[in-house]
Amino acid sequence: MKIIFWLSFAIIFYSYLGYGILLWILVRIKRLLKKPMPPAAGQDPYPAVALVVAAYNEQDFILRKIENTLELDYPKHRLELIFITDGSTDRTPEIISRYPSIRLLHEPQRRGKVAAMNRAIQQVESPLVIFCDANTLLNKECVREIVKHYADPKVGGVAGEKRIWQREADAAAAAGEGLYWKYESYLKKLDSELYTAVGAAGELFSVRKALFEKAPEGTIIEDFVQSLKLCVNGYVVRYEPNAYAAEAPSASIREEMKRKVRICAGAFQAMVLLKDLFNIFRYPMVSFQFISHRILRWTICPVALITLLLSNILIAWKAPSPFYLAVLAAQGLFYVLGITGWIFASRNIRLKAVYIPFYFLFMNLSVFIGFNRFLRNKQTVLWEKAARSQVH
Repeated sequence: MKIIFWLSFAIIFYSYLGYGILLWILVRIKRLLKKPMPPAAGQDPYPAVALVVAAYNEQDFILRKIENTLELDYPKHRLELIFITDGSTDRTPEIISRYPSIRLLHEPQRRGKVAAMNRAIQQVESPLVIFCDANTLLNKECVREIVKHYADPKVGGVAGEKRIWQREADAAAAAGEGLYWKYESYLKKLDSELYTAVGAAGELFSVRKALFEKAPEGTIIEDFVQSLKLCVNGYVVRYEPNAYAAEAPSASIREEMKRKVRICAGAFQAMVLLKDLFNIFRYPMVSFQFISHRILRWTICPVALITLLLSNILIAWKAPSPFYLAVLAAQGLFYVLGITGWIFASRNIRLKAVYIPFYFLFMNLSVFIGFNRFLRNKQTVLWEKAARSQVH
């Protein structure tokens, strides 16, 4: 039982804190050993780039998205704007069609975001592509901050940062979601500096058009798969925190659960599609980052939480000692706080004292539900849009 206890503890600690600490140390060592490369001479500061926006029934937000897109600080003649609205049944296509500087792609049939991206890429004329979602707003410097990384021919893609708007009136889900993404952003920054960012969020992701691989139309988290396919092909993905997409938090914990479970189901599918990256002998650095940052959290860590608690209970029962009793009490308190946070969150009451244990439990429960959907093949590729808080 003690072996199971300590092994479970080690897995959980490494997954959530240990890897971040190790990553920080490795990056510090790399900075000492490797001097930064000067920018390439004669590099075009404004290469031609296409911004592709996928929109599905976004009539309530699309005007704000269009205004935000037209305000981007990048030469207009070097920026190609494409909005694709396949399957939309509201006024989204009609609103976009009023703007002659935007190329509208629309088909009445809805086949999912992957199919829309695969279709849109065929219309792109620029060598660089930036994908973003219609329910996000980009900072004005976004495009410039992304394209500068392509001066390095080894860079196949660039991941922007995802930010969550937070207000005091927002649901409890917002606090946990925002904190989670801040920590994730820090890890992505270190990952990128060490070797490569491990995946990209679809809210803001860029790729060289020549390297874009059409994902199977059943792919659930196509942005993650697409970005790591670049690593399989010998390229790296850079992370750029100064290029960000901001979006409102989920309107409730129920809405956030829909989104999280979908991502978790897609994560198991992605592991199958990216099985080559488990070959640590062929991809030593990428495999190390992929397994440490993603796979452990998606597979072993949620199980380790259960084995840690059960082994702790058995040890405390059979051979009680002050240490194991104290750890059991700490676990009990953590779960009580988490469940309390869940109860408050379900009532859209924000309580800062409990949202960290709540969101931690929430994420790991989502993994189990997502795995069940993956096994039963019950997660549709057609995205069920989660309701978001109103942003003013």
